Amino acid sequence: MTPRVILPGATVGVLGSGQLGRMFAIAARRMGYRVHTFSPDTDTPTGQVADLEIVAPYEDLDAVRRFAQQVRVVTFEFENVPAATAAAAAEYSCVRPRGEVLHTTQNRLREKNFLATHGFPLVPFREVRSLENLTQGLAEIGPKAILKTAGFGYDGKGQIKIHALTAAEEAWRRMKGQECVLEAWIEFEKEVSVVAVRGADGSFVHYGVVENDHKNHILDFTRAPGRVPAALAEQAVEITRSVLEKLDVVGVLCVEFFVTGSGQLLINELAPRPHNSGHFTFDACVTSQFEQQLRAACGLPLGSTALLRPAAMANLMGDLWDQGEPNWTAALANPDVKLHLYGKMSARPGRKMGHVTAMADTVDAAVEMACAARAMLLQ
Repeated sequence: MTPRVILPGATVGVLGSGQLGRMFAIAARRMGYRVHTFSPDTDTPTGQVADLEIVAPYEDLDAVRRFAQQVRVVTFEFENVPAATAAAAAEYSCVRPRGEVLHTTQNRLREKNFLATHGFPLVPFREVRSLENLTQGLAEIGPKAILKTAGFGYDGKGQIKIHALTAAEEAWRRMKGQECVLEAWIEFEKEVSVVAVRGADGSFVHYGVVENDHKNHILDFTRAPGRVPAALAEQAVEITRSVLEKLDVVGVLCVEFFVTGSGQLLINELAPRPHNSGHFTFDACVTSQFEQQLRAACGLPLGSTALLRPAAMANLMGDLWDQGEPNWTAALANPDVKLHLYGKMSARPGRKMGHVTAMADTVDAAVEMACAARAMLLQ
């Protein structure tokens, strides 16, 4: 079902209700759209700013169909929505990106096979469905590797490092028979990503290459622009453009890369939605990744991705609440720091509760300001 341009005043639907949906809803409401969100949870980050929060399991396909009948277009804010849910929504409304994109990218094995089939640069990998597959894979790609569940993994969840062949049996036992992907261990220099957008008419825009630092497998901070040579940045953008075209994405997609010591780019993962490493765009770009998601879903022209000033984004994890309410006044003492909180009712270690963005004349100065503001929360 392909709609004409969906103009302001219409209602858009979001499958999922976390912080990505919240920032999407803020962008959509600013442009005059109504927003309905669908998820199993109540009083959610998205639901707090949406016009209507529908609470039902994703597996309740009749509820999904009723939801889809009330909106002009459906998008999603995380890729672990069941493919059957997207298919049910597509019976009554346009879904962007397509459910097939969701199906491919929500499973590491399907994603890697798709990328390999189309010749994209990847870390060597093997499919693992048994202990025999695992031991054979380790023999082929090396005894130092990472075993990952094929489905429903993010922020380092569902991953086990393997350092020797003798560790294979224990690693497989911990996976409890789940379908897995074995990836070779790569000594990389840095991790970068490209957040890009493809419109309904095939137009393409991107936010350049940004550089990411992780802590405990979770994004810690992003610097924009990333510190990479111009030729490598151009190559990363072209790979990203090709991924969006091959997947036939209408919407936002992030490609995460490893950069090896020799300057080679290897795709780590795809995310077919706004991405944590693109949160800086909310403050630092002419058009945020969330507004772009809306524009693409509604068939509108894409906006400018121009970076207004060098920027850095630092995540705020639940650990910051261990000693009580953070010191917001101290963190906001710097007028170039912007605070975003996601409205989550409870803080716990490892949970993304918000982020700060800082802008400065140089990216290094922006990183210093963002990290200093975060540190001030504990004063």
